[in-house]
Amino acid sequence: MTLSPLFAGFREAEPPRTGGEALISPDAARLALATAHAACDHARAEILPRFRRVAVETKGDGSPVTEADRAAERAIRKVIAEAFPEDAILGEEYGNEAGRSGARRRWVVDPIDGTIAFARGIPLFTTLVALLVDDVPVLGVIDLPAVDDRIGGSLGGGVHRGETRLRVADAPAGPEPLDQALVCHGDLFCFDLAGLRPVHTALSRRVRMLRGYTDAFGHLLVLSGAADAMIDCDLNPWDAAVTRVHPREAGGRCLVREREDGRKLDLLFGSAAVVQAIGSLES
Repeated sequence: MTLSPLFAGFREAEPPRTGGEALISPDAARLALATAHAACDHARAEILPRFRRVAVETKGDGSPVTEADRAAERAIRKVIAEAFPEDAILGEEYGNEAGRSGARRRWVVDPIDGTIAFARGIPLFTTLVALLVDDVPVLGVIDLPAVDDRIGGSLGGGVHRGETRLRVADAPAGPEPLDQALVCHGDLFCFDLAGLRPVHTALSRRVRMLRGYTDAFGHLLVLSGAADAMIDCDLNPWDAAVTRVHPREAGGRCLVREREDGRKLDLLFGSAAVVQAIGSLES
């Protein structure tokens, strides 16, 4: 795929290995995915009783945090540690917990993705739980506790909502995919932080249905076929880990740009035809 200069530095997200040792076996993936679902169940039990009735604090980096964030992450860590005591865990609120020396597996957790929405009583926040093997995302879950929606998937196992296998949207009808495409994006200031304001400008000129469905709520819309594509900028590793594996499993594409030695990421993902069309936009 040839990209325009607007998307310099973007590349395809890690493809599945085609030879040698698999990153994770089907049986191991099923067990780990079940653990991710259980962790989200326990997180819900901490989050929902506090929704619309919890104080908001400000962290040193200026981002909001609540006791619900902390309690949910503690609950998630407990479930994972009991199931896989040798695995490492990286979480937004409590940082990195090293696993066994040389461990290949690392869980990446965001207890409440969209704390601003949570703090304002908007029910579109999510919980994110992903597993990486050799730093490659292999499975994960996006949970929307307040609206009782959840999707999960694994490398080679597809993406599911309950028993229903999900796919990204089919290419919009017509010769120009962007004419009818619904494209999500994150906050405008995140485009600025990533140096991608010209991308937003190009999208706003070309895409009629450009909508600010932010955070992993927008990710879920794309992965379930409700929206056609999304560009999300200036993400932390825990924001992006689930979505780096799911688009391909749902029949789509995911492009990623890593910055600051992997501490920040920018994603473009969704229907292959729409991702191609967006990636070809000129300033």
